[in-house]
Amino acid sequence: MPDPYRIEVPQGKLSALQLKLAHAQFPDELDGAAWDYGAPLRDIQRLAKYWHTGFDWRAQEENLNALPNYHAPVHVDGFGSLDIHYLHQPCDSPDAIPLLFCHGWPGSYIEVMKMLPALRQSDQGVSFHVVAPSLPNFGWSQGVKSTGFGLKQYAEVCDKLMQSLGYTQYVTQGGDWGFYITRTIGLLYPQHCLASHINMIRASPPAFAKHPLLALRHALTPYSQADKDGFARSAWFANEGSGYRLTQSTKPQTLGYGLHDSPVALLAWIYEKLHDWTDDYPWTDDEILTWVSIYYFSTGGPAASLRIYYEAVHPQPDGVGREQTQQWNPNVKLGLCHSPKELGVVPSTWAHTLGPVVYESKKARGGHFAAWEMPDEIVADLRAMFGKAGKCYKIVKSPR
Repeated sequence: MPDPYRIEVPQGKLSALQLKLAHAQFPDELDGAAWDYGAPLRDIQRLAKYWHTGFDWRAQEENLNALPNYHAPVHVDGFGSLDIHYLHQPCDSPDAIPLLFCHGWPGSYIEVMKMLPALRQSDQGVSFHVVAPSLPNFGWSQGVKSTGFGLKQYAEVCDKLMQSLGYTQYVTQGGDWGFYITRTIGLLYPQHCLASHINMIRASPPAFAKHPLLALRHALTPYSQADKDGFARSAWFANEGSGYRLTQSTKPQTLGYGLHDSPVALLAWIYEKLHDWTDDYPWTDDEILTWVSIYYFSTGGPAASLRIYYEAVHPQPDGVGREQTQQWNPNVKLGLCHSPKELGVVPSTWAHTLGPVVYESKKARGGHFAAWEMPDEIVADLRAMFGKAGKCYKIVKSPR
């Protein structure tokens, strides 16, 4: 039987946080700096004060504990057994198919929350058994103590968790690291992972040597205004928004000292991304501080979540690198969600180099945290892809 999990942050950790926030010191700020220089001083001071004097973690903890939380040991080759936290919402409907939801950074398993009620309901002949783990090193899952835990191992954890729940075949949804991990699952376990829906698309222009027909179509089709806007968004991220990635990919330990010791540093580091990576999403202070608190109180500590960046660009000889996940995989049916404020926005012809695309949507709005920003849109995509009119209808027979 699944083992229920309850979040219970020790009072000592809450007291230590309050003490640090009470004595927080802030840098000055240039006049007119706004967001160009990073998270504005006024915003961080307001959020830090609210975290100290008004934010009720215990109330948020109860909200999170109302979700279907479980944990289980998962053995990872070469790393032993890890205690993995996950949400599991089975569905009674006979048309339900297993769906693995995979989060990224600086998100967490709670990104699936808003979709849970709809995914349980049968619509267009489909509903979903939802499994949403805290990835190792994130949230309430155990942190890893040895180097070399890369995309291959994250995929192994997710696949073994699904198998342990009786889902011998399943489909996936994800963005950010959820893109890379679910793509790795498709590479390593195509007999289990039959289809993937992704809302962050990493791909390159089609080459005649690999995709001649697609390359010809690409060469003959002028870029649309949406494509040009996408290139501009991608250039902004590469030039102005990706410094964090270089640091986390090269020296995560050094950065980790600051994020672990200073709640204000962690708040500013994450809040900047929540602001910059969304499409004017109206974040509430409670939302922001809940997201940040999950990192601050996480089992492995906030520094642990940075290490996936290093391991993904420094894979072991038998591991999987980021570039491998961006190559053609013929074995997994693919659904694509293009959002205009994603971190990288590529033309459709580029995205089709990833695999056999059976569903594609282009959104008028939306950013990086699609499941949180526009849950109805992602649910609609999943129903269209896996429902009666979709090309993946009944691709997985319900195990229940």
